Amino acid sequence: MKPETIEALCIRVPRTAGELTRKRLIELHLLDNNLKIKSDGEYLLIPVLKPAEGLGDIGKEVFEISGHVNPLPQVRGAYELIGDIAIIDQHEENVLEIAQVLLQHKNIKTIFQAAGAVSGEYRTRELLFITGEKKTGTIYKENGCRYLLDVTQVYFTPRLSTERMRIADKVKDTDKVVDMFAGIGPFSILIARRFPGTKVIAIDKNPVAIKYLRENIRLNKVKNIEIREGDARDEVKGISGADHVIMNLPHNGLEFLDSAFGVIKTGGIIHFYAISHEDDLFEGLVKEIGTYASKACLQVFPVDRRIVRPYAPYQYNVCIDLQVSSGTEINQ
Repeated sequence: MKPETIEALCIRVPRTAGELTRKRLIELHLLDNNLKIKSDGEYLLIPVLKPAEGLGDIGKEVFEISGHVNPLPQVRGAYELIGDIAIIDQHEENVLEIAQVLLQHKNIKTIFQAAGAVSGEYRTRELLFITGEKKTGTIYKENGCRYLLDVTQVYFTPRLSTERMRIADKVKDTDKVVDMFAGIGPFSILIARRFPGTKVIAIDKNPVAIKYLRENIRLNKVKNIEIREGDARDEVKGISGADHVIMNLPHNGLEFLDSAFGVIKTGGIIHFYAISHEDDLFEGLVKEIGTYASKACLQVFPVDRRIVRPYAPYQYNVCIDLQVSSGTEINQ
């Protein structure tokens, strides 16, 4: 018996970008799980529920029906789920239709729509209440940790879950880690909980984020985190010998590089996040970072370069892991 097929929307991406794109579509709840991904030479054709701009060429193709039953309701729109709160993407137009489908899921209690991008001194975003319970607080579970937060007062995205685990996997139990923009603590708490012998210094200038960071440290029963509230450029003073510095401030990270160079030890790693255009994902950024390093009489050597996630059409959230050397030392 021939498998049942159906024509559906899809995006066409190079095989090398296939897994990253698939994960991004899952995060956006746009992957059509009822259909099987198929290959076309050096490209993959990935079935989607609606056009996904900026992730690949959009078209139509005949796909084999997988027979997989998706436990979540099929939602023809992009959203992210934080605890029991769903936040619909700001660009979605059929908001009420999407919201009604989402509320069919027993674990989703409240629906917001993002009214704009992340902005402001404290990196928050405006949310418009759509339906469900009128609440803004929730508990989000990730990588064995729990995080209490208010989605209207702090910025948090579940789309970095894999990246947070990747960084934690690079840490050793006796390392010193400086998280320069810690927020509610998803990098810091994961590392501290996995490695009780580490010393983690978590910094943030948003007082509400610091409040939740303290609560989440108690919630996850970790004792090896030092909290510093204030601008990272001021709060890193007096710190030295860090094995890892996490710089998850993708729009403004270059402004804080001098401070990171001041705390990292020779041979230590800076995990630097940025937003890059697809025409120059890494090279221009590495060159610019190298200029900052030279002014500090240091050298940097990229040991890993990664696309973390698509961010906007033709733009990507990237991470470069940089090993730091003093003077003319050469990394082996």
